[in-house]
Amino acid sequence: MSPLPPQPLSPLDGRYRAAVEGLGDHLSEAGLNRARVHVEVEWLLFLADNRMFGAEPVDAEQARSLRAWASEFGQPEIDELARLEATTRHDVKAVEYLVRKRLAEQGLTALAELTHFACTSEDVNNLSYGLTLRAALIDVWLPRFDAVVEKLRGLALEHRDEPLLAHTHGQPATPTTFGKELAVFVHRLRRQRDRIVAVEFPAKFSGATGTFSAHVVADPDADWPTLSREFVTSLGLTWNPLTTQIESHDGQAELFGRIAHANRILHNLATDVWTYISMGYLTQIPQPGATGSSTMPHKINPIRFENAEANLELSSALLDSLASTLTTSRLQRDLTDSTTQRNIGVALGHSLLALDNLLKGLSEIAVNPDALASDLDGNWEVLGEAIQTVIRAEVTAGRSSIADPYALLKELTRGKRATAEDLAEFIRGLDIGDAAKERLLALTPASYTGLASELVDYLDA
Repeated sequence: MSPLPPQPLSPLDGRYRAAVEGLGDHLSEAGLNRARVHVEVEWLLFLADNRMFGAEPVDAEQARSLRAWASEFGQPEIDELARLEATTRHDVKAVEYLVRKRLAEQGLTALAELTHFACTSEDVNNLSYGLTLRAALIDVWLPRFDAVVEKLRGLALEHRDEPLLAHTHGQPATPTTFGKELAVFVHRLRRQRDRIVAVEFPAKFSGATGTFSAHVVADPDADWPTLSREFVTSLGLTWNPLTTQIESHDGQAELFGRIAHANRILHNLATDVWTYISMGYLTQIPQPGATGSSTMPHKINPIRFENAEANLELSSALLDSLASTLTTSRLQRDLTDSTTQRNIGVALGHSLLALDNLLKGLSEIAVNPDALASDLDGNWEVLGEAIQTVIRAEVTAGRSSIADPYALLKELTRGKRATAEDLAEFIRGLDIGDAAKERLLALTPASYTGLASELVDYLDA
């Protein structure tokens, strides 16, 4: 058997690349290295601006050129880093040498020794991960998440009045509306979104064991904690004053836990929609040219929701593992986080792929009013709750002397099919007030939805 040409091992970089490629701009090795270059450049400019060790601030045009080079990091820099790392066998040292080379090209050799000054690799790495993760979240993941939530909101409003036979424990239950059930997911997802965007991105910049030891020896008079705080916050991150060699990753663990929670809500949505499709409550809109089964031409499989379900499970498993691993580092440093963090893109990629499928799937379904009406009309016994509750109110008001209304309705409806005629005859024979009888006789499963439609208004309250 002949070997294949080089192939992607992950389906995210193969079959599903188009759906997740936006993450690669931030959470790939190249994205990480671009951020590292950015941090190294900003640090040396920061030191020069503060005239550390007699350095003079870089003039505006030179600084602009250096920053432009860092922001335009591309294939030439990727290739050069690969050549440098082949010698250094250290990724961050290769970045330092790349920056030094650029300084020489710009005639800024005098600043060369401010490159990576007093830094441990993790000073640069933790800032870089904070920047890339925040950018990936804000620029790529959240817009797709928001699109799914907005699609659900639109469907909730559209179908707020569409009566739906509820099912608790898989059995017919008090009716609701399809829109209200979707509104529940919108509300849950919005709540989780608020918690996701509230997560801070802590960062440290304090040397080999978080003590500023090299900094103080180099300049005992400088206020290094204040300088560190100023530099970290200038990058839009939250300064962490108390760390070991690494930033403790608690912020990342919180973020991954909250995204995993959002994933699980979306998983619940996917399985519910799949179930509604299987019950005939929802129909799938045929897509031109699409094949549902290789042998059964009639089929339209709910593959969007099945794909989403599986990818949400993968994403949550990886995010749980990341959160668990990253919060522990032996004594002042071990390298378990290094390999682990390189899989952040994979974890978010599976979530992003699920969101893509959910968004497409929700655009390819339609409510089947006939199926909804048929099931409602076939389950009049769900009105047993309403009848026994009205009797209780009548007893309390002194308009009835019926003993144990619940038991009475249980005997009439539990495990049985009751028709409209059965219930009407039963209601007419009840010892309750005429007004109560009229309300009950006017009730149908389709109209027994309480405030379901009005509750949808809370989405925009």
